[in-house]
Amino acid sequence: MQNTAQQYDHAISLCKDIFLKKMKDYGTAWRNLRPRSLTDQIFIKAQRIKSIEEKGTQKVKDDITGEYIGIINYCAIALIQLELNNDTRMDVPYDEVADLYLKYLDQTKKLMEDKNHDYGEAWRDMRMSSLTDLILMKIFRVKQIEDNEGKTIISEGVDANYMDMINYAVFALIKLSE
Repeated sequence: MQNTAQQYDHAISLCKDIFLKKMKDYGTAWRNLRPRSLTDQIFIKAQRIKSIEEKGTQKVKDDITGEYIGIINYCAIALIQLELNNDTRMDVPYDEVADLYLKYLDQTKKLMEDKNHDYGEAWRDMRMSSLTDLILMKIFRVKQIEDNEGKTIISEGVDANYMDMINYAVFALIKLSE
């Protein structure tokens, strides 16, 4: 029997390692990115995955695993940017960003556990292409919310959509590793 919590933690550990190493290399240069730019970065990654799935081949040899990791890390950056919205610092200390990263990934894992309980791990029987499509749907929802200046009538906000994208991408990483 698979242990989703352990598999989830392993996937997030890979993402966190890359995120923190890139932060050592680049600092918090991503603080310059506006919310719409982050949404577009996530879109580019998901669209590449969909394109490769549909074509069945790829010319750039960067693996799909890296694209899912990128989706997770850009979503984490978006969540951090939401929290630091009124903070004008371009250089945020490494430890502060690392703590925020863990805070949001912990919240996202809790959301996954709650939904996984209710849905009975239905994601395990889903096709990879469906996970990709769900990520893209969430991106288009975020874009619409951004176009509406963040206002929603009945729907969740962008933060919930980022968390769902993280969870779908983690599920994809787990499925790729099995």
